[in-house]
Amino acid sequence: MSRHGVLPEADFYCPIPWEPLEIATPAALEAAIAEGSDALLNRIFELIVKELEYAAPDWSEAIGLRQLTPDSIADAWFADRLTHDPFQWAQRNLQEVERNKREHHTVPWRYAILRLHEAIETVVPQFNDADSRRFRQGLARVFIDNYAAIPPESIRRLLALHRAGILRILTLGEDYELQREPDRTLIVHHRQRCEFDVFIDARGQKALKTRDLPFPSLRQQLLACGDDIPDVGDDYTLQAPETVRGRVAFGALPWLMHDRPFVQGLTASAEIGSAMARAVSQQAAGRRRRLWYIE
Repeated sequence: MSRHGVLPEADFYCPIPWEPLEIATPAALEAAIAEGSDALLNRIFELIVKELEYAAPDWSEAIGLRQLTPDSIADAWFADRLTHDPFQWAQRNLQEVERNKREHHTVPWRYAILRLHEAIETVVPQFNDADSRRFRQGLARVFIDNYAAIPPESIRRLLALHRAGILRILTLGEDYELQREPDRTLIVHHRQRCEFDVFIDARGQKALKTRDLPFPSLRQQLLACGDDIPDVGDDYTLQAPETVRGRVAFGALPWLMHDRPFVQGLTASAEIGSAMARAVSQQAAGRRRRLWYIE
């Protein structure tokens, strides 16, 4: 089941380590931030547009990039895929990915989006509430679809299961209900009711707050400090209360997603683990930026 009825695409060939961006550089992003939070997302999107036009001018013109906004780019990104059968699209995409790998060819717009997502993540904590919502509903979906590509072997397995008549895709849309019961899971959508003995929820983690912590004593201590979101240092150790400062490493991803929406990747996890390991021998140099939270 999928909200939009699409399958993830296959991992694509690209140079590693990643090449630096040409337009959306750290200096350009800092300059955009320095102008203030009002209309920050629009200024950042303009840098994204220029980066994509530089890297992939033909694709940018074909998709009408100059006419798009942070709110409409996700619809344009998925538009072609949504008009095709998802398994036929997956087969075409798999063939393209395998051909590009053999030929050592990098699709420039895919590669640009991949590099942009980590650069733009550094700006996310500076968005005001309105831009934060816009980002998550639009541009973030493009980044997530791009970096969440899966191994080609997984695509082959999905296609084989479909050909065997075992696998199909059900499009839920945004208006559906999920009810978990002790012995079954119920899904209600489009006036239909589906019942499953076994249900795997792979929608990904959601940002959580201090009140959601499963450790009662720690939860109460943090709430007593007035921290709706755990306050952690740059080494991911808790900074409050005083009794646990620097002694408890806090790398639980759902509590880090407020200002790092793409933190679930392997690279980010490795960075967090390294920072926590350093905390064993040295104190945090500073705190991470205060986090925003959107219900």
